[in-house]
Amino acid sequence: MLRLTVALVALSAGTAMAGTLEEVKERGKLICGVYPGLPGFAFLSEDGTWMGSEVAFCRALAAAVLKDPTAVEFVPTPSKTRFTALASGEVDVLARNTTWTFSRDVDLKFEFAGVNYYDGQGFLVPKELGVTSAKELDGATVCIQTGTTTELNLADFFRANGISYEPVPVETNAESQQQYLAGACDVYTTDKAGLAATRSAFADPQNHLILPETISKEPLGPLVRHGDNQWGDVVRWTLNALIIAEELGITQDNVTALAASATNNPEINRMLGTEGTYGEMLGLDQDWAVAAISAGGNYGEIFARFLGEDTLIGLDRGLNALYRDGGILYAPPFR
Repeated sequence: MLRLTVALVALSAGTAMAGTLEEVKERGKLICGVYPGLPGFAFLSEDGTWMGSEVAFCRALAAAVLKDPTAVEFVPTPSKTRFTALASGEVDVLARNTTWTFSRDVDLKFEFAGVNYYDGQGFLVPKELGVTSAKELDGATVCIQTGTTTELNLADFFRANGISYEPVPVETNAESQQQYLAGACDVYTTDKAGLAATRSAFADPQNHLILPETISKEPLGPLVRHGDNQWGDVVRWTLNALIIAEELGITQDNVTALAASATNNPEINRMLGTEGTYGEMLGLDQDWAVAAISAGGNYGEIFARFLGEDTLIGLDRGLNALYRDGGILYAPPFR
């Protein structure tokens, strides 16, 4: 573990010095690390197009930097190799569901740009198992993805409740689904949104139950390498712009019209480039936020399209509602 950490730190420091923003501009495309396949978040459609909320963020970022939401290369990054891919410079940003933790932020020398989904770990079981609480899982076999925070959370939960389990290690969500449906494990555990996404792909989703317990905090968000502050700012404020756009009623349909001339709302003017020099501060054009929002809409539009109650996944906003609507989603002021 020590050798891996040192190697990651060295790679991270060396790569960051190059200046990712300029590299992306010179290359003419963004290289974005995404989940290898999770409905709603990052998945390939039937025609081979990448789709999902995390994919939409990558497209917004590409639009902000390059004025082209299609100028993205998507690199599937399994849990085991995602951090090496970022540290080595194989990807410019890791935008797949990754939990912000102390060690990842500090020890591995990464920088989280914010939180784009507040989640927590849960348990998925067949209804025929006959359990209604995770505390009834004594002796269960549990499919668990290696290289994730869920491994430690699982051990902590079972130890704290004085019950035992048998882990069934898997490497990807696809393998988890296969093993779970084949009966190789009684339970599958990961973030609850991931469980809902996985269940949505089952032939009989109504026969599987997500248990009520939430056993961890899982703030998920995009991350970049330490030491490249300008690039970190670009990623952070692209995410913030999507959240603020929802707060201010700026949508994919109206953003161009709002940017055509100054409005009576100074914050809208600042963000859309009709007032101040905020694009210049980031090293981008003045209309970078217009391009980002035009790519796929604001945070709420992206959520509704890929994760919301009208999708197969059927998630309500919950903690991911705006702070004024009962959630905790909140962006710093654009000032």
